[in-house]
Amino acid sequence: MWDSPRIVNAAAGVLTALAFALLAYAGGSVLLDSPAFLLKTIVVEGDLVRVERREIVNALQGRMRGTFFTVDLEAVRALLEDIPWVRRAELRRSWPDCLEVRIEEQVALARWGQQRRETQLVNAQGELFRGQSDAALPVLAGPSGTEGEVARRYLAFRDLLAPLGLEPRQVLLSSRLAWQLKLSNGLTVQLGRDSEKDRVEDRLARFVSAFPQTLAKSRQRLDYVDLRYSSGFALRLTGRVTDTPRPEPLRLAHKKV
Repeated sequence: MWDSPRIVNAAAGVLTALAFALLAYAGGSVLLDSPAFLLKTIVVEGDLVRVERREIVNALQGRMRGTFFTVDLEAVRALLEDIPWVRRAELRRSWPDCLEVRIEEQVALARWGQQRRETQLVNAQGELFRGQSDAALPVLAGPSGTEGEVARRYLAFRDLLAPLGLEPRQVLLSSRLAWQLKLSNGLTVQLGRDSEKDRVEDRLARFVSAFPQTLAKSRQRLDYVDLRYSSGFALRLTGRVTDTPRPEPLRLAHKKV
């Protein structure tokens, strides 16, 4: 076979091309990893409120590998998104030695968990994140994995209560999926569980509708209201002691004209 000049020439041509390809690859790799293309500047776009620029520097210092061409943007994004109060980071290269970063900060909707030592917060998307806040935030709590549902229901409850000038300060979902609210006026509202015919939002809406003509006129301060009744609700006044966990409901009747 090797006696054929044509085969020998073809093999030599292939080996020569392969050698040039390997040399080009090696040369390109050396060039791409050259210190001449090291990233020297990080530009953070937008105004930051919660995230300090030194936190960004500390997160990347000594941990960002590669040059302008070889830096792993996904790895850098993960480092940035691990900073408290960073929800999302977007990155792009800017020739010749710059990395541009746009940070989306977290916006705290509420605290998560009833323990004061907890440092977890939840945003409007129902995502948990780490952070410290001195703001007077409401408290949400529920079984693990229900953060999104509890946040969504909190927003719905808040909108329903707005006509009364009240807000939910606590929204608690029990392990049995029963809802309880603590309002800004100190009133505890027991909503119970959703059913096919009667969702908890419907019960709260009926309460809000009846409140101005009934409970708002009471001279005694309300302590607890139980809405787990189809035809009315039960009340407990401040200072009144009852042996029954669920008092008899106050029934609402419509007067015929």
